Amino acid sequence: MTYQEEDLLQLSGLQHFKFCRRQWALIHVEDQWEENYRTVEGDILHQRAHDEDLRESRGDLLAVRGVRVFSRTLGVSGACDVLEYHRGETGIPLPGKEGLWQPFPVEYKRGSPKEDTADALQLCGQAMCLEEMLCCASPRGALYYGQTRRRVTVELTEALRQEVRTMTAEMHRLYDRGYTPKVKPTKGCAACSLKELCLPRLMKRRSVADYLSRAMGDAVGEEEP
Repeated sequence: MTYQEEDLLQLSGLQHFKFCRRQWALIHVEDQWEENYRTVEGDILHQRAHDEDLRESRGDLLAVRGVRVFSRTLGVSGACDVLEYHRGETGIPLPGKEGLWQPFPVEYKRGSPKEDTADALQLCGQAMCLEEMLCCASPRGALYYGQTRRRVTVELTEALRQEVRTMTAEMHRLYDRGYTPKVKPTKGCAACSLKELCLPRLMKRRSVADYLSRAMGDAVGEEEP
């Protein structure tokens, strides 16, 4: 299936969708959003990374910022915080440059490396967009974490690519239906910027913290023999 430009969803939604499908729907289907200190710090980091006037060229490295990308196959569009081109034996020719240059996306994150694949999936989605646009393989990229001030190279495996395909297809199904999944409390709810909007209104007499504590306690109790 090939999506039209007006049907493209936000590439950044992959991370939201992995974290919580309901959070993704509240943001991308219902267009709701609330700032907290995590989202503000993340916005500042991305604003710096997306300064399109900043370019770096030294030796076999060329780096450009805020590069717009899209995929009509996946049905998503977004931007690479930083797109590096590494000169080597494979890649694409660049105007005014000798040899071939391999695209290498770099995604900026405010925190530290996570246990799940949410960040890697967003990076992989960027690479898949680049591959479709440039007709050139992009087998790896990197995640830069503001808290640790280090970057982590990520191999963009077929398993990651298949998860991106599966998730983007599900995102489109939910978006087309205008459907927001029901509440399913997890430990991540406490740090979610949408928790005040997301949690059921019937819990008016309970604080958000109390509701989450009770919900998580019930979940743990159900799992234990």
